[in-house]
Amino acid sequence: MALLKSFSKIFGGLERTRKGIVEKLGDVLRPGRALDASALDELEEALIGSDLGAALAASVIEGVRRRARSAPPDEDLAGLVRKELSSLLPSAVASPEREAAEREGLSVILVVGVNGGGKTTTVGKLASRFQAAGLPAVVAAADTFRAAASEQLEVWTRRAGAHFVSHSHGADPSAVVFDAVRAAQKRQARVLLVDTAGRLHTRSNLMQELEKIVRVVSREIPSAPHEVLLVLDATTGQNGLSQAREFLKFARVTGIVLTKLDGTARGGVALAITRELGLPLKYVGVGETVEDLVEFDPEAYVAGLTGAGEEGRVA
Repeated sequence: MALLKSFSKIFGGLERTRKGIVEKLGDVLRPGRALDASALDELEEALIGSDLGAALAASVIEGVRRRARSAPPDEDLAGLVRKELSSLLPSAVASPEREAAEREGLSVILVVGVNGGGKTTTVGKLASRFQAAGLPAVVAAADTFRAAASEQLEVWTRRAGAHFVSHSHGADPSAVVFDAVRAAQKRQARVLLVDTAGRLHTRSNLMQELEKIVRVVSREIPSAPHEVLLVLDATTGQNGLSQAREFLKFARVTGIVLTKLDGTARGGVALAITRELGLPLKYVGVGETVEDLVEFDPEAYVAGLTGAGEEGRVA
């Protein structure tokens, strides 16, 4: 039931992208459409418009051509496209909840990203997910430079039933994290979620703060951080890739959380991000509520892009 719910949310969240592609393609992805130069040109244009990027869109087209040479006679273009897109996505990975449940002791998860991308809200939603999974969580408000961040996060944390650790505005973020580690250990929590500062990624002092936080947690817990989740806003499209590359220089990012996927007609950026960065998509945000942060499902994503419903038919 949970998997079906996740599929439906991701499929529904990609409605704007799907409509944009279908409008541009006309009948390209309808059952029975022949594979010809005109269809491929339309397909490539639509993929670029959904923010796959020109290079990746061209790669998809070449892959479709290659598949067509060995495909059975009744294989239509829609089926070829779905297979090619699926082959470019990594398989579904274990969620941080499952990994934390299997790990002994405290799991430390840093959440990084620029302001406005949904980072703080994502931390609150993650706290709710961990609490619901029976994994008591502590949340550290280490984004001490943004006045409203701590207050916003505290509301989410209290709502989730998790423990909240914060200092005054402008305090040393690593000091907050140090206290949060100690609080989590004292309370025998299973998860520590750290909301890090999110000023523009071009500010070098911010990146130095991230490095310092990593040093603090690894000194207290040698195996930590166990996850570093980079939150990216899907509506920024290809600009999100430049943000990601900068964060990768300073933090050992282990996975991506792509927010606001329901708010853009360029949902193809999810595929571009995973291919470009070689990192798994752990979660996608498809709405405002706690339930709208869901585990990434590659099958649901491809279906959502191409208009194939849960039965595999083209919508």
